[in-house]
Amino acid sequence: MRLTVLGCSGSFAGPTSAASSYLVSADDADGRTWNVLLDLGSGALGPLQRHVEPQALDAVFLSHLHPDHCADLCGLYVAYTYGPAGAPEGRLPVWGPAGTASRLSLMYHGLEDGALGRVFDVGRIVDREAVQVGPLTITPYAVLHPVEAFGFRVEADGVVLAYTGDTDTCDNLGPLLRDADLVLADSAFVDGRDDARGVHLSASRAALAALDAGGVKRLMLTHMPAWNDPEVCRAQAEEHWPGVEVAEPDSVHDFGSRHVVHGV
Repeated sequence: MRLTVLGCSGSFAGPTSAASSYLVSADDADGRTWNVLLDLGSGALGPLQRHVEPQALDAVFLSHLHPDHCADLCGLYVAYTYGPAGAPEGRLPVWGPAGTASRLSLMYHGLEDGALGRVFDVGRIVDREAVQVGPLTITPYAVLHPVEAFGFRVEADGVVLAYTGDTDTCDNLGPLLRDADLVLADSAFVDGRDDARGVHLSASRAALAALDAGGVKRLMLTHMPAWNDPEVCRAQAEEHWPGVEVAEPDSVHDFGSRHVVHGV
């Protein structure tokens, strides 16, 4: 299994990174590569094209329906509908919370009202009900955010990737993160600055959640708004998790070889 960080900026695309989007790829027994997106936030369609053709996607999973996690599905629709390569055969499965189809339709409205349904096959994700995409098993876990939101536990060939999506501390983080090879953790909030609860993790709360879950091998902070200082977030997590990592756009993490390539 391989993880490519397409966008790791929180709330909106930053000056050096698109908003949330993570490409997970795995090869099956026949050597066919399966590509799944966890979110496709604002600006993320651009870097996606540096790594795979949009037509090579097998599914998209949306953690929730805020624009920094789903807005570029509108651009993907345009690429499929009007690009010379055209759309792949069949509709692309898009899994999301309740209301995903109507929300996408509202974002891309006008002359082609309802047209996204010709390109995307939208399904509703349910807490702890796994979805199989080739060799990848994706299990959603309901998390704590002002709207219906999910984290995703992705498993293939004995490797586990856990992505919190946007959340604060909640009971489901335990089973979501437990024994993960890598945890991608929301760390939008900064201790001492952001006091609201029920919205986002801070870096320290992300580290404590990984510790409480048990068995986590690597912790990577992500979803930092452009106004965050990543080193402040890193320092707050380091108090509980020495060696914490910070997500970098275009970084590729190959779990087979444990090799990390920075940039492209």
